[in-house]
Amino acid sequence: MTYQETIEYLYQQLPVFHRIGKKAFKANLNNTLALCNHLDNPHHKFKSIHVAGTNGKGSSSHYLAAILQAAGYKTGLYTSPHLKSFTERIKINGKEIPENQVVDFVQENRSFLEELKPSFFEMSVAMAFNYFAQESVDIAVIEVGLGGRLDSTNVITPELSLITNISFDHTDILGDTLSKIAFEKAGIIKKGVPVVIGERHLETENVFIEKSTLESSKIYFAEDYFQVSNHSLQQDFLVLDILDLDKYQTFTLKSQLLGNYQLKNLLGVLKSVDLLNQLGYSIDYKAIEAGISQVVNLTQLKGRWQKLSTKPLMICDTAHNISGITQIIDNLSKLEYQNLWMILGFVSDKDISGVLSLLPKHAHYVFCQARIPRAFDAWELQALANTFGLVGEVVVDVNEAINYVETKVGEEDLIYIGGSTFVVAEINRL
Repeated sequence: MTYQETIEYLYQQLPVFHRIGKKAFKANLNNTLALCNHLDNPHHKFKSIHVAGTNGKGSSSHYLAAILQAAGYKTGLYTSPHLKSFTERIKINGKEIPENQVVDFVQENRSFLEELKPSFFEMSVAMAFNYFAQESVDIAVIEVGLGGRLDSTNVITPELSLITNISFDHTDILGDTLSKIAFEKAGIIKKGVPVVIGERHLETENVFIEKSTLESSKIYFAEDYFQVSNHSLQQDFLVLDILDLDKYQTFTLKSQLLGNYQLKNLLGVLKSVDLLNQLGYSIDYKAIEAGISQVVNLTQLKGRWQKLSTKPLMICDTAHNISGITQIIDNLSKLEYQNLWMILGFVSDKDISGVLSLLPKHAHYVFCQARIPRAFDAWELQALANTFGLVGEVVVDVNEAINYVETKVGEEDLIYIGGSTFVVAEINRL
């Protein structure tokens, strides 16, 4: 099979969460363990960092990978979902797994895959682990797909675990309270492995403390060690003054990733780097500075507060839950513009009403939908949005929606595109 035929084969053969949702989620690690055993347990052959959280786990994973690359380590990076190509999920030093490696993996293991019938995600995790082991990476940053305790990535025993933050998402699977969701995320905490918690929260911190105590794992709340004392936007960089609370010294970092939500992500990343150095890694300030200021270039990250044009300013972001959208609205409120245009689409298993209740009523809206079965119907979205005082048109395809808005806007207007990772993934100019 060609690469494209291979991907289509996998979509047809294996249940895919981003297409069908909850039905694709396997609530145990059995298939992943079977796949790893079949592949001679590649997850035991490289060192790793495990990253979980509701929001920020993708950005934090990319930051860590970029810093490790800048420090000279051969660094694997596994993230999900992909935006344009499946190969984005599996990278070494910012380079995607070659398409022929994907084809070969499926071809060599096809009969086993057809017999086991794992989910698409379980298969992709096994492929990533196999590739990292074959290529002898020094360390791999592994982003959790969903939750933590029962996520397919949770077969690794990492050097370090990082949990970025906890908010409401996938409540039908993970639970309807923050403490229940935290319990699932805390499932990545392993015996004797230190864990960094990116953000303190009254409803969740005891869940993490209890789990880390049970596992004899040292726990570190990042904001007890670092604080952002000042930040500003300068020439397409987020510039942060960081106060090191241990040394009572301030240092400045420039982040290539924009958006105020990076302020909290970076604290968890910095404490993680601090612990890696204590574990024997050699990561100096220059590597931290280079990794954070060049993260997009080093890891080829897409879709995080990404600027697509300047006049008018057009920004897309993959934020898709109440916590993420709250941060987006905060970012938008700090920008100067004449008129705000929002091109939005959602998936049907999210708390859409909760998100719509937060959105600015003064904006011009265009409602669209991604080309996946889970997409929320754009016409239904328009009707639901109207009940929240949000008025706009329906243009189903996101690229046609962008073209439509560009005929209406002035140079000083702002266009925001988001609501779903899968809407952002279909933007042609990404």
